[in-house]
Amino acid sequence: MTPQPEKSAQAPAASVPKNRGSGEGPPLDLEAVRNRDPEALAALFERYFDRLYGMVYRMLGDRGATEEALQEIFLKVHRGAPSLDPTREPGPWLITIAANTVRDLWRSSAYRFEKASSSLDSDPGYAESLPSSAPDPEKDTLTAERAEIVQRAIQSLRPSFREIVILREYEGLSYDQIAAITGENPTAVRKRYSRALDELGRYVTKAGL
Repeated sequence: MTPQPEKSAQAPAASVPKNRGSGEGPPLDLEAVRNRDPEALAALFERYFDRLYGMVYRMLGDRGATEEALQEIFLKVHRGAPSLDPTREPGPWLITIAANTVRDLWRSSAYRFEKASSSLDSDPGYAESLPSSAPDPEKDTLTAERAEIVQRAIQSLRPSFREIVILREYEGLSYDQIAAITGENPTAVRKRYSRALDELGRYVTKAGL
C-alpha cells in the first residue's frame, strides 16, 4: 500500500543534481525508488505531493476528484518505479504520469457526467494568495477573489487548453517538454497555448479582473 501524505500545493521545484530530488530535504535515493523500497517511495511522495496536488487541482477544480486522482497517480508511480531514470530529476517523470492520469479521467464517461450534473467545487480557502509584508484583510480578500476568478477562468477552458496553460504557466515547462507529455509537436503546442490565452483573456475581461 502506498503512502498518502496530506499536504497543500507549493511552487514548482527546480532542476537538481544527479540522483537527487527537488525541494527541501535530504537527497532522494532514486535507485531505491526504482527497486520499490517503501521508505524511498514514501520520501518521493512526500517531496512531490504538494506540486502534484496543486497541478491536479488546477486541472480538475475539485478537491474530491483531485484526491482520488492522486491515489491513482501514486499507484502508477509505484507500479512504474522500475522505469525511473535515477540519473535525472524525477519531477518531469511524475508530472507526465499525473498529466496522463488526468487526461484519462477527462475522457471517462463518469467524469463527464459528474461535471455536467454539478457546479465547480469552488475552494476559496485553497486559492493562492500573493505574499504580503503586513496583515491587510482587505488586500487578502481581493487577492483571494482574483485567484478564484483565475481558477474559474482556467476551468472554463476545454481540457486540452487547460492542460497546456497549467503545464506552461504553473509548472514552467517548455513547449518541447509539454509536447513530450501530450504527444504533439512543439509548434502545435505553441499555437494551442496562444489560443488558450486568448480565451482566458476574454473570460477575465468579462469578470472585470
